[in-house]
Amino acid sequence: MTTPPLSARLDGLLFFPVTAYGPDGALDTDVFRAHVRGGIDGGAAAVFACCGTGEFHALTPEEFGACVSAAVAEAAGRVPVVAGTGYGTALAVRYARVAEEAGADGLLAMPPYLVAPGQEGLRAHYTALADATGLDVIVYQRDNAVLAPATVAELARHPRIAGLKDGVGDLDLMQRIVSAVRTAEPGREFLYFNGLPTAELTCLAYRGIGVGLYSSAAFCFAPEIAAAFHRAFDGGDDATVRRLIDGFYRPLAELRDKGRGYAVSLVKAGVRLRGLDVGGVRPPLSEPDGAHVEELSALVERGRALLA
Repeated sequence: MTTPPLSARLDGLLFFPVTAYGPDGALDTDVFRAHVRGGIDGGAAAVFACCGTGEFHALTPEEFGACVSAAVAEAAGRVPVVAGTGYGTALAVRYARVAEEAGADGLLAMPPYLVAPGQEGLRAHYTALADATGLDVIVYQRDNAVLAPATVAELARHPRIAGLKDGVGDLDLMQRIVSAVRTAEPGREFLYFNGLPTAELTCLAYRGIGVGLYSSAAFCFAPEIAAAFHRAFDGGDDATVRRLIDGFYRPLAELRDKGRGYAVSLVKAGVRLRGLDVGGVRPPLSEPDGAHVEELSALVERGRALLA
């Protein structure tokens, strides 16, 4: 039986698990599998392993392969597994091939490392990555990889470039990208994701330009709240969406902004608060301030109360 394309399988809550480390700092695939299993059982529609929240930058190729294999084994075909990849083109291709060998269903291509490339360089980079394996690729637009509408339209012609995840937050640019792809490739099923930190905060704005998918970091540590938000958002219950934004997601974003790297380290602290010891973050990230972790704990409790 032919597996449907990735674009046909990504619909619902997108789960970006953290990567688990043991007391000695080494990779702990058993705890990682428990984290992935909990997310899938909690309603995740896809697992994005070893991406930004999963500290892709901190993993060796061997650790990366072990993590992706663990996620694939835990998913067992129930939901697709998308693996991160990045750095320069040669290393991105190497990680992509490791992910393919591990059984991943697709790739999330993070920005090239260090350099500030032009549009032609970005087009060549993502095209080479898509040519390197049989996996569908989602391009992650953020930081030094901001794409012009014409570049995205050109990339959308590639049969294995399946979509764009936006981490920039420029709605004018996103509207022009959506329009350019629609014009250049009418009928093409090209996916768009809201990939901003605490993406729930901007879901209503993105939905206005036709972008309904989003990544949920909160699902890692507050799955009940994230699932309730998604049900409300998907069902058009904007009153509940706004209540959760005002009472949980906006305060969460404000707490996240209190420290560098909190988009990862605070999420990981939240997972530990739920009783799963996934360890700390690896340098150059550092642990969140203890007072901020206490704030997070209280905020999650307030968020749960909102569901009642």
